[in-house]
Amino acid sequence: MTEGASVPTEGAAAAAAVAGPGNGPGLAYSAADEEKRRGVRRMKTTATGLLLLVALVYVLAKWAQSSGAGAWTGYVAAAAEAGMVGALADWFAVTALFRRPLGLPIPHTAIIPTKKDQLGVSLGEFVGENFLSADVVRRRLRAVGLGSRLGAWLAEPDHADRVTAELSTALRGALTVLRDSDVQAVVGEAITRRADAVEIAPGLGKTLDNVVSDGGHHRVVDLVCVRAHDWLVEHADSVMDAVEGGAPGWTPRFVDRKVGERVYRELLRFVTEMRDMPEHPARGAIDRFLTDFAADLQSDGDTRARVERLKSEILGRSEVQDVIASAWSSVRAMIVSAAEDERSELRLRVRAALLSLGARLSTDPVLRRKVDGWVEGAAVYVVTTYRSEITSLITDTVAGWDAEHTSKKIEAHIGRDLQFIRINGTVVGSLAGLAIYAVSRALGA
Repeated sequence: MTEGASVPTEGAAAAAAVAGPGNGPGLAYSAADEEKRRGVRRMKTTATGLLLLVALVYVLAKWAQSSGAGAWTGYVAAAAEAGMVGALADWFAVTALFRRPLGLPIPHTAIIPTKKDQLGVSLGEFVGENFLSADVVRRRLRAVGLGSRLGAWLAEPDHADRVTAELSTALRGALTVLRDSDVQAVVGEAITRRADAVEIAPGLGKTLDNVVSDGGHHRVVDLVCVRAHDWLVEHADSVMDAVEGGAPGWTPRFVDRKVGERVYRELLRFVTEMRDMPEHPARGAIDRFLTDFAADLQSDGDTRARVERLKSEILGRSEVQDVIASAWSSVRAMIVSAAEDERSELRLRVRAALLSLGARLSTDPVLRRKVDGWVEGAAVYVVTTYRSEITSLITDTVAGWDAEHTSKKIEAHIGRDLQFIRINGTVVGSLAGLAIYAVSRALGA
């Protein structure tokens, strides 16, 4: 005699609760399952032994009754007879869940093997309707008070350190998985596309106008004048040779030399005066040129078009593209180094931000409500959007289980408790039979 769950829903619930997901055509049957199955066999022996006991009592009571042993034998026989009926009826009910009793093709038996797929569908629908509905998810998350708990947890320095370490590990792992060539291509394309889409001339003109208005370009002019003066002093012969080389061939050499020296002295004087005189007219000319150029960059269409063409030419050069692409390698190395260093500014700032967030969540009810709302909204979106995929995981998994192995595993886990149904049926049946017989005798039946 074999047994299983008392009703189909109990069998389905047990399958989900204790069997776990299938792997291949059937369920894994472990040593622990076999130990449970031995316990089922022991309880089955006990229930069967009780049935045989009441059957023996019935036989002895009927024999004693026919021998004129007294009226008490009728009470005992009635109790034993009803106990046998109850035991057999419960044995049939329990056995019918897992297989056909005595191998007979009785309708609505072997429920778990034959209705396994339907039970999986019912279980999936039950989970979807009662666990994955928007109202249930919101109610459960609201009852948890995630924002308050998260705040109290993050406010502990040890917990903030742990989260920071985990985030650093995750960041290093993500950067390790990413291929540099792919990221470089994406970064280069994104920067180039962004630069092409944005006109830079007006921004440059506004910046230049601000610099000139504040006098920020004066130090650059000073530096150029100093370097030009030093260069002229150091390369006097080269300047004079260049002037002489540009003279007509029919002029005397000494005249060319005198002209070269005169040009050099005037050029040196001019640069020296520019260097030493902040109010030099040439400096004012530079100021006016830069002011006009800044205005042209902002308003002159031809100037702006030339700047855009120059920008496109520069961005199109392979050297510039290589520099843009190589920027990722530098950024990646910097991030990895900061993530690995426990005292880096990145990790210290992340830790401080986590502690601050924990303190705010603990004291700011408005922020807590926002966090709870975000979590609830995200969870509701996931369960409502992917509910069918989640429930199909249950139904498809149950459908992939082997019927025989499924029955064996469920029986191993819940069969021992089901034996008490047989035992209780025997006891309750005996008491009911005794009560009915006593009432009948009392009424003279």
